[in-house]
Amino acid sequence: MRLFDPDHHRLEVARQELSDRITDLNKCGLINVDLADILTSVSMETDIEKNVIDVVHVQECIPEIKEEKEKLFSLLGEMVPAHVPIASSTSFLPMSTLATTIKNRERYLVIHPGNPPYLLRIAEIVPAPFTSDDAIRTSVELMVSVGMNPIVLKKETTGFVFNRLQGALLNEAYSLVQDGVVSAEDIDTIVKDGLGLRWSVVGPFETVDLNTRGGIRKHAERMGTTYQQIGAERGTSTSWEPALIDLVESERRSKLPLKMWEDRVRWRDRAMMAVLIARRKFIG
Repeated sequence: MRLFDPDHHRLEVARQELSDRITDLNKCGLINVDLADILTSVSMETDIEKNVIDVVHVQECIPEIKEEKEKLFSLLGEMVPAHVPIASSTSFLPMSTLATTIKNRERYLVIHPGNPPYLLRIAEIVPAPFTSDDAIRTSVELMVSVGMNPIVLKKETTGFVFNRLQGALLNEAYSLVQDGVVSAEDIDTIVKDGLGLRWSVVGPFETVDLNTRGGIRKHAERMGTTYQQIGAERGTSTSWEPALIDLVESERRSKLPLKMWEDRVRWRDRAMMAVLIARRKFIG
């Protein structure tokens, strides 16, 4: 692996950060690798041309400045062989706005990791309308090979999925503080010890599927109107239409037949117990 930065001091800081993270991951038992082997396998260069010789993938991670990304992509487009995918770690800029006029634009796409990526094993793969199937497939294979869970978005959307979900919660959190309902600290506690604990083992759809006997359809029947009212308070039109509920219900039942509901509920509870044990061990 090669890391490029025009600032030599920043590369020195990056090497120390890499060493610290690997040491911590080893101590926690999440990996079992030799620090020296990893450090020697990562080259750090201030010369971008040296960095892209014989590469199989390029990942851009510069600040979220559209014009700077466009310049870098244009430069990389002249240096990197046409078959090599070039991806951006951008959190919200769609590739269709960054590589529109660049040569060989079909190999450009977004691969957006969650932060910190060495702990959050998720990567959103967001192709532009012009991104090739080969670039998508190669990127998925690369993410799987390094232990990431790639999610390929079916189309571009501002903020992608990770940040749209996070943003929805943040918008409501700020509104509740502004309305004088609760403090910022209490919001963090509710998420950390409530929603976040559940979401550490199951996602929001599986959460409500397991919270209501009869599954997600019963939850929608009982709670859908209230959630729509909450959305309307914030000026948001939220769809809980029967066809949409049917779609989500169909996906959930393909993953979990209702006859297995009790077993999955018990699995969820045991998984959360394991998280609680780990939290007590490391953070009290």
